[in-house]
Amino acid sequence: LAKKYKKVTGKEIYSDTLESTPMLEKEKFPQDYFPECKWSRKGFIRTRWCITDCAFDLVNIHLFHDASNLIAWETSPSIYSGIRHKALGYVLDRIIDQRFEKVSYFVFGDFNFRLDAKAVVETLCAKATMQTVRAADTNEVVKLIFRESDNDRKVMLQLEKKLFDYFNQDVFRDNNGTALLEFDRELSVFKDRLYELDISFPPSYPYSEDSSQGKQYMNTRCPAWCDRILMSHSAKELILKSENDEKIVVYDHIGPNVCMGDHKPVFLSFRIAAGAGKPIANVHKCCVVQ
Repeated sequence: LAKKYKKVTGKEIYSDTLESTPMLEKEKFPQDYFPECKWSRKGFIRTRWCITDCAFDLVNIHLFHDASNLIAWETSPSIYSGIRHKALGYVLDRIIDQRFEKVSYFVFGDFNFRLDAKAVVETLCAKATMQTVRAADTNEVVKLIFRESDNDRKVMLQLEKKLFDYFNQDVFRDNNGTALLEFDRELSVFKDRLYELDISFPPSYPYSEDSSQGKQYMNTRCPAWCDRILMSHSAKELILKSENDEKIVVYDHIGPNVCMGDHKPVFLSFRIAAGAGKPIANVHKCCVVQ
């Protein structure tokens, strides 16, 4: 609020009424952005940092989820993708408006980005036939069953509002699921405003919360890279500059083999160089899943 930097030493913890904390900006999305979510906590928190002569914003974000697998499957892209697009655009506009000096920024957290559900299902079940199950009283579609055309009509995929039960989870884990990255399309509309390092880790959501199943996905949603660390193009130049062109940048997930909850945290580690290429600090950031 004072537009001045406060020297940081040791550790300070802010909690409870963050909206009244003068050291950060916290804002919820307008209620009409996602009317199905009546009491949403979704929004963003921004802080500004300066290391020597290098200033940048850290923006923790939480975007809207897919309320129903069946609705997400109906169109390509899904209506939920459009809602997230609108919300992310709102945040980007807020952090570059005229209230504060413009600096490089990192946006990180649970974007809830999902794979293009229709395209994924059509690919995974290309040789399957679809059975539609409707509610007896309303005739509403409540379940889709995809069966192989031969092989004794084996069930490949069952899809419900909160069920995505695919018979072979290895497709999401093999080679870190990179074969599915072609369906990770939600960031493409922001390519002129945001940059992301190459993803080399498996989908970060939805993992089993059983402590003995650290690598197992739940069958509630199609696995996706929900948790990300993105940056402005000026921030990209910032992290890729370092002394003697030495690039020590790591973009990865935490706890690949152990239970970390339904999301695997994602981190970005790099060295900032400022001024005439003099390295001044190691800065580590982790996405915060709310």
